[in-house]
Amino acid sequence: MVPVSCNHCHQQTEIEIRQSINVALDPPLKARVKDGSLFVWECPYCGHRNLALYQTLYHDPDTRLMVWLLPGNQQPPQAVEEAVKELEGYTLRRVKEVGELIEKVNVHDAGLDDCVLEMCKWVTRRELSAKNPAAANASLKFLRLEGADNDLVLAFPLEGQMQVVNVGFNVYEDARGILARNPSVKPAEGFAQVDQDWIEQFFR
Repeated sequence: MVPVSCNHCHQQTEIEIRQSINVALDPPLKARVKDGSLFVWECPYCGHRNLALYQTLYHDPDTRLMVWLLPGNQQPPQAVEEAVKELEGYTLRRVKEVGELIEKVNVHDAGLDDCVLEMCKWVTRRELSAKNPAAANASLKFLRLEGADNDLVLAFPLEGQMQVVNVGFNVYEDARGILARNPSVKPAEGFAQVDQDWIEQFFR
């Protein structure tokens, strides 16, 4: 249990947090991660629903995915970084926000490569900004694959409204080709941060 303060009434209470989430041991947790409900708590005084942002390690042994939610600029403990180097075939990622964790799980479950997806989003941002310059830095999030052609459904906030755009799978395949021609564009070892900031180190 950890002490928290309600964002609405500012009363203090305690909530239970999970320092690790193993969805093989507790399968229902996966759905609660994907819909975000695992990180929402209701104030017992005013009923306001608050987001609980804390450090936790998401682990799906069946699909070999580990995602470490590290709010702010926290770093994974070095001992853990060394231990996971022994794991074969795992995708290891580090994220700063709950929304990023949800996206990583959705991307992995869809059978997509998150590095390729970030390249795809980089291309899509430029196409969007050609029509609306305000979209140049849009924070695109993958939601799902849709339709017979597996269009990528991406969401992003723009001018106070949430927008949704469907991107053809051919754009994703083109992005895969770009990365294949640029082998230096790859994640760091260990729990790598693969996001908009990461891809923009290589492409401007």
